[in-house]
Amino acid sequence: MSVQFATTALNTRIAFLMELARRLHKYGASSPRLEMAIAGAAQRIGLSADVWSSPTAIIISFADLAHGEEGRLAHATQVVRLPPGDVNLDKLCRADEIADRVIAGDLELREGFRLLRALELPDTRLQKLGVILSYGLSAGAIDALFLHSSWVDLLVAAAVGLIIGGISILSATRPRLAVASDAICAMVATLVAIVFSAFVVPLAIKSVVLAGLIVLVPGMSLTTAVREISSQHLVSGMARMGGAMSTLLKLAFGVAAATQVCAVLNIEPRDFELPALPGWVDYPALLVAAIAFAMLFRAAKRDWPVVIVAVIVGYLATRLGGEISVNLPGAPFGVFLGGLLLSALANLYARYVGRPGAVVREPGILLLVPGSVGFRSVSYLLERNASLGFDTGILLVTLLISLVGGLMFGELLIAPRRSL
Repeated sequence: MSVQFATTALNTRIAFLMELARRLHKYGASSPRLEMAIAGAAQRIGLSADVWSSPTAIIISFADLAHGEEGRLAHATQVVRLPPGDVNLDKLCRADEIADRVIAGDLELREGFRLLRALELPDTRLQKLGVILSYGLSAGAIDALFLHSSWVDLLVAAAVGLIIGGISILSATRPRLAVASDAICAMVATLVAIVFSAFVVPLAIKSVVLAGLIVLVPGMSLTTAVREISSQHLVSGMARMGGAMSTLLKLAFGVAAATQVCAVLNIEPRDFELPALPGWVDYPALLVAAIAFAMLFRAAKRDWPVVIVAVIVGYLATRLGGEISVNLPGAPFGVFLGGLLLSALANLYARYVGRPGAVVREPGILLLVPGSVGFRSVSYLLERNASLGFDTGILLVTLLISLVGGLMFGELLIAPRRSL
């Protein structure tokens, strides 16, 4: 601990660490990484911190190391209630940079606290439009990459994605709407797809709805939950798992409700299938998906090339792994290989560039997470197709284990030097 921190008031140091914990939580840091980051930062400014983080709360007990063993007994405990965070790579990197500058002595603690508070600025209109556009681009790209439906399906899925993005932006400042926004989005997506198919052009309804809702499907939350459970963060992992399952249920209910409404109104979609997209569409769709994820995760412009490369590498590694596997099922082994490669690359990036590995890891695994499989599993169960729902659920568990295993082995291959 440097001299400047030894003479800084205990309350000032605690206030800085608590604000840092709030920012990391809000901008998408998982519980294990947040706990390591805060404990490490506390050690470097002369405090001992016992950190407990969950998706909705943070509890930290502090002690002053300058007082020796007596100081360790004089704890100050802070409890903060927070809503679940959302990944914001730009602000996560800026919070990490502020913490590094404070610990290095380039910033005073009070100035660091002020700069962390300044990150709270609301999104500009242009940023909100960018998020809405990312929903539309993601929906169209996923439809082309994985669902391989027609050009009309792709365009309608992109339009549905734009609508869903608008609803999500509105719900961010309206708590009552936010509670039911997932179900509302699923109902709107299904109604648009069925009505369009009935009166304009036939569509592959399930593909269009799934692509339009893909950003809301909690594949990332499911993956993070399994990672936390596997690292013995049981409370946080189970809480996050419960939140993800709740989201899946609301999405599936919204689709089922909209389908029943159309049936009551005698609106029947036509089942004629249009010609599928040509194979070459996969490559421009992959590039569009990478750009959309950079916008969706609010990456800084300087990080866009890194995010785009991470998404492309993750997808190609997964595809290659599925093709070369002989004795193992293609999809799980490909997901394992993609997770391993991205985890190792994220740690390399953090080690040599000095920025959070989340810039590579979070958008890179988005095409690998099995959220759509979970959505289909719940949908089948609501349709009382228990056999197919159970089989799909087993596939979901297999893919989750494969992805988390790849991420864990990637960290063993190249050990991280940064908590984030």
